[in-house]
Formats: sequence, C-alpha cells, structure tokens
Amino acid sequence: MTFGERGKKMGVCWRGFATLAVAVLAPLAHGDYPISLPGVSQVRVTDGFWFDRLETNRLVTLKANLLKCSETPRIANFTNAAARAWGRFGGIFYDDSDVYKVMEGASYVLAAHPDPELERYMVWLIGQIAKAQEPDGYLYTARLLGAEKVRRFARWEELRWSHELYNQGHMIEAAVAWKEATGRDDFLSVARKSADLMCRTFGPGPTQIRSTSGHQEIELALCRLHRATGERRYLDLAKFFLDMRGRSDLRKTWGVGVQDHLPVLEQTEALGHAVRAGYQYCGMADVSALLGDRSYAEAIGRLWENVVSRKLHLNGGIGAWHRVTYPKWGGAGEAFGVDYDLPNGDAYLETCAAIANALWNVRLFRIHGEAKYVDVLERTIYNGFASGVSLSGDEFFYPNPLCVTNGYRRSRWFTTSCCPVNIVRFMPQIPSFAYASRGRTIYWNLFMSSEAEVEGVKLSVSTGYPWTGDARLTLTPPAEHADFALKVRVPGWARGRPVPSDLYVQAEPSSLAEVRLAVNGQAVPVALDADGYVTIERKWSRGDAVALSLPLPVKRIRAHANVKADAGRLAVERGPVVYCAEGVDNPGGVCTAPLPADAAFSVEEVAVGGGRYPSLKSSTGLVLVPCCIWGNRQPGNDMQTWFADGSE
Repeated sequence: MTFGERGKKMGVCWRGFATLAVAVLAPLAHGDYPISLPGVSQVRVTDGFWFDRLETNRLVTLKANLLKCSETPRIANFTNAAARAWGRFGGIFYDDSDVYKVMEGASYVLAAHPDPELERYMVWLIGQIAKAQEPDGYLYTARLLGAEKVRRFARWEELRWSHELYNQGHMIEAAVAWKEATGRDDFLSVARKSADLMCRTFGPGPTQIRSTSGHQEIELALCRLHRATGERRYLDLAKFFLDMRGRSDLRKTWGVGVQDHLPVLEQTEALGHAVRAGYQYCGMADVSALLGDRSYAEAIGRLWENVVSRKLHLNGGIGAWHRVTYPKWGGAGEAFGVDYDLPNGDAYLETCAAIANALWNVRLFRIHGEAKYVDVLERTIYNGFASGVSLSGDEFFYPNPLCVTNGYRRSRWFTTSCCPVNIVRFMPQIPSFAYASRGRTIYWNLFMSSEAEVEGVKLSVSTGYPWTGDARLTLTPPAEHADFALKVRVPGWARGRPVPSDLYVQAEPSSLAEVRLAVNGQAVPVALDADGYVTIERKWSRGDAVALSLPLPVKRIRAHANVKADAGRLAVERGPVVYCAEGVDNPGGVCTAPLPADAAFSVEEVAVGGGRYPSLKSSTGLVLVPCCIWGNRQPGNDMQTWFADGSE
C-alpha cells in the first residue's frame, strides 16, 4: 500500500538563583560553533560502505518505519487528536516522538532525493499534527486523547516520566529539518507555537514552572530552533532547562537516573541513562557555542574524559547495563556502569546511545577542532551504530552486546521503538560529518567516496575505506591558486591509539611513520599538529589531488587492566572496524574459543546480504567478520568479540 493509499484509507487527502539569571540579564556575546559542517544536502556519497547504507535507509528503513508507525497507533494518535476523538489513544505516551524522528529522517532524504509522493505524505501528516495541536500550542496526544495514565496528572506535572518536553524536542528538530529541506514554514509554525508556550510556562518568574525534562532532548532542539528563527528566547529556555537539573534548592529533583543528581556544571562522571546523558551533553555543547559560555564546554570535556578513559566500549557504545546501582547515587536503567565496568555478554549499549555518543563527539570537534573526537565518532558509527540495523534495512538491534550465547537476534519493531526511528534520522546526517571548515581551513575528517562543496571548494573523494586504507581527494577551488589550508585527519588507530586514552591499546602499536600522504604525487611529511591533523597549506589549483594511504594490518587490542571483563582476553581490529566470530562460520563454538596472542591472520572474503566483505581467518582456524555485519546470515547464532589469549 502506498503512502497515498494509506492516507485515503484513513479518510484523508494527501544553588542561589544566579545560574538561572541568563533569561533576565543582559545577553552574552552571541555566536555559534567556530567550526562549520556542510548541510546534509551538500555532501553526496557516491559509492562504498556508506552509499549502500544510505540507499538502504532511504529505500527500505524509512518506508518500513513509516509503515510501522501506520500499523501501530502512532500516526492514528495524531489523526484521532486532530479529530478530537477522546479515548482513542493507543500505545505509550512517548510514541509521538517516534513519528517525529521518522519525519526528521524523511526531511533529510527529501533534501537530497526529491520524492513527490513522500513529500505529499509529509504535508498531510504535518497538517494532522497542526490540527492536533491545542490553541495555545500544547501538543501531547496522550493527554488530548485521554490516555489512562496521563489523566491522573495536569499538564507538565509529571515531567520526570511524561516525555512531554522530550516529544516536543523531537518535533522541533523535525520541523527545522523540514524547513531546511523544503523551505516550507508549515511545520515550523507548529514548532514555534509549541516553543512559545514553553517559554511562557517555564522560567524563573513568579508564575512560571521551575523544572526540566525527565528525558533530555528539548535542550538541543530549542538551540536548533533558535538558529532557524534567530529568536533568543528559545536559547534562553534551553539554558534554563539545563540549569534546573540537580537544583535541589529550587525544586524536587529526580536523581541520578536522569542526570538530576547534581547541577550540570558540577557533574564530572557520566552516570545514569546513557541516551539522556548524551543528549544533555549535546545540549550543553550547543548552549556553550551559542552563548560563548566556556563553562558548559569545560564541564562536558571533563565528562568526555571520564567516558573515553573508563566507560567506552570497544565498539564505541555507551551505557553498559540494563540496570545498575551506584554506591553513592542509587539505581538507574539503560545506564553507564561505574568506572571500568565494561561487560561483554551483559553489555546493553543501546543503538540510541551510540547515536547520542556520535552527536556529542561531533559537537566537541566543532568546539575544539581536535581529531580525537572524530576518532571516537568514527569508532562509533562503524561499529556500535552500524551493527544496530540489518543489511536489509528492516531489522534492528536495541542493545548491542559484544558476546552472545542466547540466540539474540534483530527485530523488525519494538514496543518502545526508539532505536529504529532514530536510525532513520541519524543515517542521512553521517555524510555531513566527513568535512568541516573554519575560516580558510577545510577539514577532511571521514573517508568515504563522496562529492561535496565546502566554502566554495568542490571536493571529490574516491576510496574503498574502511576495507582499504587508500583515499584520494581531488579539489576544485573557485579560482586558480586559491590560498587555504587543508587539514587531513590521520586516525588514531593508524598511529597506535585506537581510542584517545589508555582504555584500549594495540598489542603491537601502529606507527605514524607507516602513513603516506602526497599532493599531486609529491610526498608530504606526515607531521601531526597538536590537534591531531596534518596541515597542508598552499595555493591550490583545480584538479589538485591529495592521496592518503593508511596501512590496514590486523591488530590485537588489549583493554586496561582494570577492565575485569576483558582480563586475559584480546580483541581484533582492522582499521576502524572491530571484528567478531560468529557461530555460522565456526561450528565448533565461538564463545569459549581461544585466540592466542601470537595467532596470525589472513584476509579473506565473506558473502553477506548480497555484498562481499573482508573476513579474517586465524592460524588456529577461527573465522572473524566485521561486527557491523554480524547476525545477517544466521540470526540467533552465537557471537564473540573478546577472545581468551592463553595468558590466564
């Protein structure tokens, strides 16, 4: 059934108060991130790993998620709310956000691939959402339709769990994406009406509510709305929501599970629900950039150091446990463990948390311009994120464990289906992370076959990355002898640092001396600046080509001695890709299979999902495949990532 047919079937046509004072004091210096990214429509992936993933997201994942939103009550909640059909709510009170996330993803797709049918469906759906919105801007279908649990409290009364603000955050992000993709204001008008209500409702005033959101998202969404409209009040409200967290002197706080145990500027350890935390850190980065307030950037810098040094899984995943109890703070769900508590078989590592981690590291890069943040981003997207969706694009992991013995497999949908819809909106954003600019400097961050235009310079990359280590960038400046700098990222894994800490190390470290870089065939010294880049500054002519060669030997990875789950074990990587052993390739069993530290490997090939991928065969006979493609041939088979090396 097409979008239009579905629409016709439904009867439609296609501590003191000082830190809160920003809202009432004189404005701070106004700006934004010093480093800019191209828009999602300004980078076109032409081949390779991400081309296949993006096309599958556009042609399969997006449509599969829209269909599921139609088959479940999610979209019907909006049409019923538009019709004021009291008592007709179905599902869970945060399901509105699933629809918004798919709409955001659809907007990114439309920005690069016009699709009249999809656009007509979006226009119809936006119309239903606008009708569902109450006259003063309130938009929460669970309340309007009288959901049983929601009837027990008034508007904004149970913000710890109601997701009222969370839902609206995702709606705002979708509305801004739609405006950017189509130029239409219809959805943005809905978003502004909702945000204006929040600005009237929340704040330090005597008649306003001093509270915040139980699930962070509204903070970064309001920053995005501020950028789209220029309205300062949205930015001020984002800061207010952040500054209310942990303020037990001003309101009843909700504890560590939702990062409400301490004021945000006093939080130094990543604790609680990992997705909530990641979105909070993104909001803090945005507020820091927009207000020029370094205190927020410094706070998330401390939190980042805690994560990358003690709480980051090898696949870039965060949020170790489904349920955890902290000695000082109590319990939390879908949460970070304590320091070095990095389980494998019990690892939770929600796909949404990988997305939040990636978005956080993108923002940190845009603040500081350091390659180490892109190193974490790259590790996350190729491993912890990419494994979350099948190669067919219509089955998903919610958690992403690093060892499986219980027949774990992907599902087409979940009762709480935040991960599938989050994939839809995140996947199209990845190409925009490949390049960046700051003044007369262009950054080459991620290596994917693509075409882009950054600061008037046309860029074209040809590469087989991550399966090969060679990448060629051809530049076409707007005029001959254009004077600008190109910063080329040399990944940490290629110079002996798989992560920017000592949490994971290569048993035999790679050397920067093995990396090759040339311009028009002439070798360039591979000398890293303090920011982790090789800077090539020259007068560029049209057709100039930069060639980067990164050796891809198989590397054994050892975890920090304090990571008890990995004691006496080694993992395997090749380039940025983590490898695992699947039962389908190793009938003798993989979960107890040893892999000695001195095992040798040959690079072979495996056919999966219509494609062919590098596999590794060890001298012991164990076959390994990239973690990002596991579970696509024989769902439910065993899997192992960390192998006993015989040292214990």
